[in-house]
Amino acid sequence: MIGKVVAHYRILEELGRGGMGVVYKAEDTRLERFVALKFLPKGLNTAGANGDSPRERFKREARAASSLEHPNICTVHEINETDDGRTYMVMPCYQGETLKEKLEKGPLEATEAADIARQMAAGLHKAHEQGIVHRDIKPANILITTDKVVKILDFGLAKLTGPSQLTRTGTTLGTVAYMAPEQAKGEPVDPRTDIWSLGVVLYQMLTGELPFRGDYDQAVIYAILNEEPPAPSTIGKDIDAKLDPIVQRTLARDPARRFPDMMEVMEALQRPAAPTATTGPKEKSIIVLPFEDISPGKDNEYFSDGLTEEIITDLSHIRDLLVISRNSAMTFKGSGKKTREIAAEVKVRYVLEGSVRKAANNLRITAQLIDAGKDTHLWAEKYNGTLDDVFDIQEKVSRSIADSLKIRLSRQDAERIAEKPIDNAAAYECYLKANREIWRFTEDGIDRAIEYLEDAGKMIGENAYIYSALADAHLQYINIGVRQRSTLDHVTAYADKALAMDPDFSKAHAVLGWIEYWYGNNQRSADHFRKALAVNPNEYSALHGLAALLIWQGKVDAAAPYISRMQQIDPLSPFSYSIAGGADFHVGRYQKALPVIEKAFRMDPENRVMEFYYCWTLAYTGHRTEAFSVAERSFEKSPENLFSKLCMILTYALRNQKQHVQQLMDSDFSAAIEADFGYQYLLSVIFALLDEKEQALGWLEKAVSNGYINYPRLNGGDPFLANIKDEDRFRQILKTVKVEWERFAV
Repeated sequence: MIGKVVAHYRILEELGRGGMGVVYKAEDTRLERFVALKFLPKGLNTAGANGDSPRERFKREARAASSLEHPNICTVHEINETDDGRTYMVMPCYQGETLKEKLEKGPLEATEAADIARQMAAGLHKAHEQGIVHRDIKPANILITTDKVVKILDFGLAKLTGPSQLTRTGTTLGTVAYMAPEQAKGEPVDPRTDIWSLGVVLYQMLTGELPFRGDYDQAVIYAILNEEPPAPSTIGKDIDAKLDPIVQRTLARDPARRFPDMMEVMEALQRPAAPTATTGPKEKSIIVLPFEDISPGKDNEYFSDGLTEEIITDLSHIRDLLVISRNSAMTFKGSGKKTREIAAEVKVRYVLEGSVRKAANNLRITAQLIDAGKDTHLWAEKYNGTLDDVFDIQEKVSRSIADSLKIRLSRQDAERIAEKPIDNAAAYECYLKANREIWRFTEDGIDRAIEYLEDAGKMIGENAYIYSALADAHLQYINIGVRQRSTLDHVTAYADKALAMDPDFSKAHAVLGWIEYWYGNNQRSADHFRKALAVNPNEYSALHGLAALLIWQGKVDAAAPYISRMQQIDPLSPFSYSIAGGADFHVGRYQKALPVIEKAFRMDPENRVMEFYYCWTLAYTGHRTEAFSVAERSFEKSPENLFSKLCMILTYALRNQKQHVQQLMDSDFSAAIEADFGYQYLLSVIFALLDEKEQALGWLEKAVSNGYINYPRLNGGDPFLANIKDEDRFRQILKTVKVEWERFAV
């Protein structure tokens, strides 16, 4: 072919060859530029066992690549045939070498490997946006130009959907060593298939080795399906260990456990290069560890836990200090972990620890502040007094911390710290015991908490803290799915009483925010949450409420800063992860949501809320068997729990068991969802799955009338609504929701 002229291209030299073609450098005599011509080899025009001839795949490559314009994709100028019937395509001629040639010289530096992988991810992200899966990512199909720009080649196996077969007809549908498990098994492929292949290439760039090897193809496939490769950093001492989790996630056998898309891969590959200071602890950040009960009878744990919580509350009012919440702090109770280890786990600089000795009315409290980064004590103090002195001691501890960290308290901060919420020792003990019971999240525990609080109220009369705690206790009835109808009025009444005594009481505003949220009063709900955060920027319930409100309404970008703050102050709480996963779930990014929600579930597998989210996300991502298992386990343990019922109802709907769905929707269930747009929306999904269009549209209209305005999810983000999306009523609902969604802002 050298020296021949094809059309207006003069062939100059051979650049390379492979199973799907021979590539030549040529001169475009019309435009006076160099190009690359790729010819399909002679004799490869017959169809294979799967009816897909090399010639057709060659043409498909040209069509796929020509539809993509991206700096990291080799474009195709045209496709044509010679006079003797040989098919060829015309591409730019780049100066450089393939990644295969580059790797023949040895593994790459971690920064170079990460940059090449990031560029590959960028190009593949563009292809995936156009519905094109490459299916044959390997070093031979990656060109690195002399300017260090990555160009992805050879879209000959590119496909929109459908199974990949291992049948050979002179060529291989994908190169075995780089095949994802689903591709090797002949199962349907999607963009996550390319994520796996990219992970294999990244592993090879870092280590110089393939993660899955064998003497023949079936041995390699066995390794892909059954073996776990060692982490790259264990193979080479110069390999950055920060890349290990990225590689391992790309090589998760279950596609749902991989990165959800190439954009996430790109972001992950950029993070290891960021300065370490950005991931270190905030300069002024602290965790208050549970105070140890060293009382003679070891029977004052409620008091030591209460003291811990009250100091956390005091410190959380200091705006310049990041304070880890009670939830995360309490996970270290009795853990035996070292101070530095704890600080690193929750990403804080300082740790407060101490002990409580209580005998009758006498107290001895010790406290010490530790700089975990330097492993030094900033101060230590002992406080002796009576139960009546406890608020003075708490104030002294909080002020000592502020002084040690050189934090200047605002007038409002100082006033909040100096507050003595309950000036009666016996009533205060009831208050602490009630809080301990509320945190158990059981119906019996909440019953006992209310009894303690009512006793405290009889002792001291009206008190904002007691009223707010009563509101919070009744709110937890709703959270665990009992006494919905009667409880709402109690919550509102007690919260209103607390605010009548203190208009800036943050906890009461947070409670009212949740009530308005359940009533579907979006703007009033947001107003209460904002007021709570204006007083206490670390009020976790308000952060959670505002994030949940925005997420359910499809305003996930606006929710991001509140989610970030939740994760900062409560990094070990499953709610901090479930809300982050929920942000993706509620706008239809189910694959992206799954690993985050699964993590929340693993953190607290007995929590019915975590089970609920995990079950529904598994269903939306096609893991129905796993979803059924989670639902059945949840329902077996808590058959009356609202979240457990919703999981079972979903499984019945997916199995088209209409009678079972109706059986679970009893009077108690109907009362529980009477005013909640979220539950009403889920019922719309259930009846859409059952193809009961009238009921599905009816529940959706009710949800919207009660405040559900999540336009992104309704506008194509929920595949379970497929049976009603073409109905005129649905289109009208969508128009209404779009107007309200665009108008709503916090």
